[in-house]
Amino acid sequence: MNMHAPDHQATPPDPAPPADEAARIAEACRHIEAHADERLSLASLAAGAGLSPFHFQRRFKAVVGVTPKQYADACRLGTLRRELRSSPSVSDAIYGAGYGSTSRVYEKIDTRLGMTPAEYRAGGQGVAISYAHGDTPLGPVLIGASDRGICFLQFGDAAAALLAALRDEYPAARIAPMAAEQAGLFGDWMQRLGEHLQGRRPRLDLPLHTRGTAFQLEVWNYLQTIPYGELRSYTEVAQALGRPNAVRAVARACATNKVALLIPCHRVIRGDGALAGYRWGLARKRTLIDTERAHRDGE
Repeated sequence: MNMHAPDHQATPPDPAPPADEAARIAEACRHIEAHADERLSLASLAAGAGLSPFHFQRRFKAVVGVTPKQYADACRLGTLRRELRSSPSVSDAIYGAGYGSTSRVYEKIDTRLGMTPAEYRAGGQGVAISYAHGDTPLGPVLIGASDRGICFLQFGDAAAALLAALRDEYPAARIAPMAAEQAGLFGDWMQRLGEHLQGRRPRLDLPLHTRGTAFQLEVWNYLQTIPYGELRSYTEVAQALGRPNAVRAVARACATNKVALLIPCHRVIRGDGALAGYRWGLARKRTLIDTERAHRDGE
């Protein structure tokens, strides 16, 4: 999708009233969904909405919460998930979803699926998970990781309870303590985690390997696009996904998140501003939100 930079000159405001503008954006979303297997240019989408590319890009993100390209990528990913469940082979699924090559999918898409296409098709059975625990400003934490990345990051009051939770989350996996040669890697992860919790590392750039239903993965992928220090309501997340009636399902997806911080479900609150639930405790959620806001604003 071609992305156009705004002109340096002042741009006149879009004359469309808010209600009409929202309807145009909603129609653009439906068009993207219906043509998820095609390459849609920003210019063509903007023309269909009767807006300039710059105004369309800006209004789309304001209404939906993501850019048109990000929305199109998410729709194509959803198509791939459906194709993986129904196509006779992984290759058929990849081409059926509109991807031009299998290598591109494995290089760029597998982390958003939460596993490789082949693993997704097979249900992700038989994954080996190693684990280690440590201490953080929010209390004890246990990290579980496959050979592809972190699949479990949770806070608690005791290491034994966290290990039991890991086994409950992945009953079919082969789970064992992290080997001695992995101590350096775990130490690096813990250092980054500590810096993030102190507000010194806004972007917690750690490898992620999640698994869940197609809808859960769709929600978790979106949560990762919420900027550091910002919040969204459950309703706003549902609308951004093009599923305005799925507010409760969004809340359930947040509640079943297995990887704290890397999938920042703490950035989702109720529409009235209440924190709502957080599986690791509302006190931790409040601390995370306050820390992010303070460091975002440079306090």
